[in-house]
Amino acid sequence: MLKYALISVSDKTDIVFFANELYHLGYKILATGNTARLLSENNINCIEISKFTSSPEIFSGRVKTLNPKIFGGILMRRGNESDVSEAEENNISPIDIVCVNLYPFPLVVNRDDVTLEEKIENIDIGGPSLIRASAKNFQSVSILTKPDQYSQFLDELRKGSVSIETRKKLAYEAFAYTSYYDTLIANYLEKEFNQPITDLRINLKSLVNLRYGENPHQTAQLFGDFDNYFDILHGKELSYNNIVDLTAAVELVNDLPDNSCAIIKHTNPCGAAVGKDSTDSYLKALSCDPVSAFGGIVVFNSVVDDSCAYKLNELFLEIICAPQISESAFKILMEKKNRRIIICKKQLNKNELHIKSIPGGMLVQTQDDSCKESIKLNCVTEKKCSKEEIEELKFAWAVCKHTKSNAIVFTKDRKVIGVGAGQMSRIDSAKIAAAKAKHFGHDLNGAAAASDAFFPFADGLLEIISHGINSLIQPGGSVRDEEVIKTANEKNISMVFTGIRNFKH
Repeated sequence: MLKYALISVSDKTDIVFFANELYHLGYKILATGNTARLLSENNINCIEISKFTSSPEIFSGRVKTLNPKIFGGILMRRGNESDVSEAEENNISPIDIVCVNLYPFPLVVNRDDVTLEEKIENIDIGGPSLIRASAKNFQSVSILTKPDQYSQFLDELRKGSVSIETRKKLAYEAFAYTSYYDTLIANYLEKEFNQPITDLRINLKSLVNLRYGENPHQTAQLFGDFDNYFDILHGKELSYNNIVDLTAAVELVNDLPDNSCAIIKHTNPCGAAVGKDSTDSYLKALSCDPVSAFGGIVVFNSVVDDSCAYKLNELFLEIICAPQISESAFKILMEKKNRRIIICKKQLNKNELHIKSIPGGMLVQTQDDSCKESIKLNCVTEKKCSKEEIEELKFAWAVCKHTKSNAIVFTKDRKVIGVGAGQMSRIDSAKIAAAKAKHFGHDLNGAAAASDAFFPFADGLLEIISHGINSLIQPGGSVRDEEVIKTANEKNISMVFTGIRNFKH
């Protein structure tokens, strides 16, 4: 009996080598249009699908393989007398090897220079059907969907046969491949056609196994396209906690003006500032809490130069990340062997959903995209803010947004000087922020303050005012707002409402 292998691939990596090996192992090669032409050009005998089925490719290639001779050859049960008899009656030959990968929809789906019509044409129809049919009949058929499977598969085939364990593994990988492909299509069309989200489809490729999770006894993996956003240029591999902190730091610095630096420890800012350049912003950020900065994550939204690199080398830091690092600065930073040096290649996608797992399901929300450009400030006190004070309050608000609730942040000259994070009481957060500021020699008189949520009573505001703060930004919305505003007026400070709450749990 003739042995058939069907090949139809968009990614033609190593396909000439693979087909040539199959041919010399005694397989008749069936191939579709462009794949058949490539094989023929490389002197590999193959039979074009249309000749094998006696049915031409139609509708500009939209229909090629959807034919009983193809799907019958794949799906027929080899040990089933009825199937074998039907195959003989209909002149159907078994196809034992199928090598298919799909139109490159994943490569075009997020490209702005590709029209909807072009993206639709890149949705494969026959390919997924071939893959699923082959995987379903794994007892008899081997389905290959990616070039890195070829070598090991051929090694086994040269020994005489392919094991059922290998065919099972290939089948699983095939269904995972089509599932990933279909998820991209469904998610794209849901957004493109403005459909409400009724199903959460998550299908991310495993990028790397991490050393461990939050703690050494927890295993962890990184999934998705993290490497589309970051280039790791130097240092040890990233840990689970590194990635969480790095993301928090980049999200914060992206909400700050140009020439800003943020220092993160356990997802909370222990320093942030705007400066004349990267050196200035780093030194200002570091001055907030140089003790907590030890072993922290430092992120810039400006170029890191030599001067900044020398200063960074004076302290143990886990990660340094910037959109650009000069060549000479990079050499200086590389003196620290294990420290990670990372380039942030592009802005993080604020349209992605924020997901947390819970028992029996997941919580899903949109990202908190309330950034400095969208803030509409409403000054509610008799004392009004100057233009400089408004800019200071916007800065304080942006940092507070990225601080764990309950959060109070003190700033001065667009530099964080005190942070109170993650407390059960907002008063405690204010006390911690003030104590931190005083411990490191910062003068709170005339400083600004930000609160991530409203004050349910005036006592929290009084605690803040007692340290010399003269302007404050908060969401407003409490049933006791009038009481809080009255207290601010009595103490002669300015206070603005944003109308936006920024809890971060």
